[in-house]
Amino acid sequence: MGNILNLNNSKTRWNDHYEVLQGQACKRQRLSSTSCEDKARLIPRLPDEISIQILARVPRIHYLNLKLVCRAWKATLVSTELFCVRKELGTMEEWLYILTKVKDDKLLWYALDPLSRRWQRLPPMPKVGFEDETKKSLVSFPLRMWSMMGSSIRIVDVIMRWLGRRDALDWMPFCGCSIGAVEGCIYALGGFSRASAMKSVWQYDPIRNSWTEASPMSVGRAYCKTGILNNKLYVVGGVTRGRGGLSPLQSAEVYDPHTGSWSQLPSMPFARAQVLPTAFLADLLKPIATGMASYRGRLFVPQSLYCWPFFVDVGGEVYDPNRNSWLEMPIGMGEGWPARQAGTKLSITVNDDLYALDPSNSLDSAKIKIYDYEGDAWKVAAGDVPLHDFTDSESPYLLAGLLGKLHVITKDANHNITVLQADMQNEHAESVFSQSMLSSPDNSFIDDAESSAVTHEEFWKVLATTSGRSAELVNCQSLKI
Repeated sequence: MGNILNLNNSKTRWNDHYEVLQGQACKRQRLSSTSCEDKARLIPRLPDEISIQILARVPRIHYLNLKLVCRAWKATLVSTELFCVRKELGTMEEWLYILTKVKDDKLLWYALDPLSRRWQRLPPMPKVGFEDETKKSLVSFPLRMWSMMGSSIRIVDVIMRWLGRRDALDWMPFCGCSIGAVEGCIYALGGFSRASAMKSVWQYDPIRNSWTEASPMSVGRAYCKTGILNNKLYVVGGVTRGRGGLSPLQSAEVYDPHTGSWSQLPSMPFARAQVLPTAFLADLLKPIATGMASYRGRLFVPQSLYCWPFFVDVGGEVYDPNRNSWLEMPIGMGEGWPARQAGTKLSITVNDDLYALDPSNSLDSAKIKIYDYEGDAWKVAAGDVPLHDFTDSESPYLLAGLLGKLHVITKDANHNITVLQADMQNEHAESVFSQSMLSSPDNSFIDDAESSAVTHEEFWKVLATTSGRSAELVNCQSLKI
């Protein structure tokens, strides 16, 4: 009897021990399962949906460092889903992108976060060059020359080649690419390589922080003008290499980023160039588009007739997308459009207002002008733009629209790249500047130096600076993503 009791007691103890071991094994299995699930999640013990909401609220300036956390974070930070969430949450950010040319003919991009005032350098912009047109038939594929070369030829030098000196074109390195920005990406279009005009288009995606090749243009062109209308990228004019040297282009085309395709547009008529009195002048003077502005739902393209070192403004033409046709530009707009070096016309549309900078033969007296659509005239909006006189500079200043305000990008006395913000909403400052420049004599303007200085500080604000050294300003774009 006792033996039976002892046997049953031992079985009971063994069963209890087995249940404890089994319970511990199940617990370990549950812990292991939970651990695996946490490792698969972006943030342990949080659903990925919540984690993406958190990351979408982090300022984009920190994304480069956050990509180093792990592969999952890196994949998430370059995903379309994350930036769709940022758009839904209203955390999209607008940055300024500035293209510069440094020595050794390299092109460098810098991005500025205006909120933190911090700068980031972009990956180098690739360049694809093709062999000379006469040699293309000898090979089955284009010669790809990956390099970081930049624009070492000024536009004035290019125009001089129009006189027919073809041999001088053969030494030309990569130059003359144009820049545009649409649907959250930057595009670098065309340019010259070995004197051949290229069709190639490169796209920079700030989400992935990388360059990729996009669909090429229908024709090779350099120094073309770009503009954005209805979320499409328009390209007009430019030059290409012809039999007698460089030839101007009248053609135009439009790129749809959603379909990745180009469509042809009616060519610019250059109506003013068709009424030259003699065939000699018509052959000597070359019509060229010198700028482009997207304004009031249309594209405004100022034009000039060139024969270096002379150029003559001939107004311009306006493309109406609704009619798919070109119209003549208003006379006051074309004749008064401020011009910088080599007759190129730089402008920017901010809050539906069209602005241009008038150097007035001296950068020390530069003015900001605004176009009066109703009166068909350019009027001074601000005087004494704080620019330094860099007569040897290819492009001493750039204009940009950022955060709903006008910005001037230039270099200060220490050769630092400086981003100046204009407070065009300050009606008091604007009226003081305009009245001082238009109606006051020079001596009275000097007598009011104290009040003007105060207004000057209120009107112009240094948003950010970075070391520029020998860098030349080339182009700037703003992107909101």
